[in-house]
Amino acid sequence: MATLYPPPSKRQKRAQAEVARQQQDIDTSIPDGTVRVRFVDQATGESGNLPVLTVPLSQASTKNLELLLNNLKDQADDQIPYRFFPDGTTEALADKDDLYNALVKPGKASAEAEIVLQYAPQAVFRVKAVSRCSAAVSGHGDNILSINFSPISSSRMASGSGDKTVRVWDCDTGTPVHTMKGHSGWVLAVSYSPDGSLLASGGYDREVRIWDPNTGKQIGGPLKGHTGFITSLSWEPYHLQEPGRPRVASSSKDGTVRVWDAIGNRIDFALSGHKGNVTCVKWGGTGRVYTASHDKTIKVWDAAKGTLINTLQGHAHWVNHLALSTDFVLRTSYHDHTRKVPATQEEKLAKAKARFEKAATINGEVWDMRTRKLKEDLPGHKDQVFALDWSPDGERVGSGGADKQVRIWSN
Repeated sequence: MATLYPPPSKRQKRAQAEVARQQQDIDTSIPDGTVRVRFVDQATGESGNLPVLTVPLSQASTKNLELLLNNLKDQADDQIPYRFFPDGTTEALADKDDLYNALVKPGKASAEAEIVLQYAPQAVFRVKAVSRCSAAVSGHGDNILSINFSPISSSRMASGSGDKTVRVWDCDTGTPVHTMKGHSGWVLAVSYSPDGSLLASGGYDREVRIWDPNTGKQIGGPLKGHTGFITSLSWEPYHLQEPGRPRVASSSKDGTVRVWDAIGNRIDFALSGHKGNVTCVKWGGTGRVYTASHDKTIKVWDAAKGTLINTLQGHAHWVNHLALSTDFVLRTSYHDHTRKVPATQEEKLAKAKARFEKAATINGEVWDMRTRKLKEDLPGHKDQVFALDWSPDGERVGSGGADKQVRIWSN
């Protein structure tokens, strides 16, 4: 009687697949031999603590070099995609290249000499999985419709609700710090200024209000002028602001966008041209304002002159949201992971501008979500979820919904 073996386990299948993949990576047409490789950070021009490595030519593919660099930088469990630039060139190696066919065989480099490869990360933003709800805080008397983390610290978050209030929360203790009252309708949008000193809110009452998030007090009176409810808010980037004159843009169901002097409590100008509800406004780092609308178009405006630059067409239905690749650095200005605040106004402006320029010019690509699988499911809300926001450090996600609760999720 034949012996029946049990089917391989998932771990065994993964191990077999990895062996097969490694075997496929070895190009038998490449001659035997090795090459010495030195990795240099493109941003700093230095190798740091990375050693010079001897790599078999048959395994010196771009893909294997990326795995090797991640292991050297202790990132094996959290891989970062890199591009490699042969020293003295501005053209990166292609994803399917290897050092022999791309450099040695054409005579661009010698296998006998050290090959210097400058490396640069391909992705600016990275998504980390969150796995548990660290706090569920109650207090609002109706649906939570908008949330926004402070750019200063992940321990502060603002929320807007159908109960007509804005609340600032301490995410570490799960308690409300301030409850701001003034709106006469649902609060549909909340947004911290890039330096974290101001908080704007917009509501169903067609008004925009400016608050001091540290005291919970309103600054000036309500900003009136819209004839439809407020759909979104976006602050002028910090490095573009006139000192002492922060501005915020509001979009509305009335088909217009209004730009407000937040401290002066007055309107600068209105942008009109859409033929439907303006669903989203974004203020870019180069002085452009971008708007999306139910009229199926995206419009680009000059924020200095208040004039239309371009209309982007092609959508077959409403455009409900916009995202800029530099959103994160614009929202956090001079605040970064070091938590070091520049001493002077000039240094703050310079740091905010430098962060934007670095994010705007870094090498990047549009990524294909190959697996199309859910990364993480976060159960907990008992009804619809209306609002989500990442904290500045990427460690927390805030959510709010129809169950009248704000939930804080952490790694």
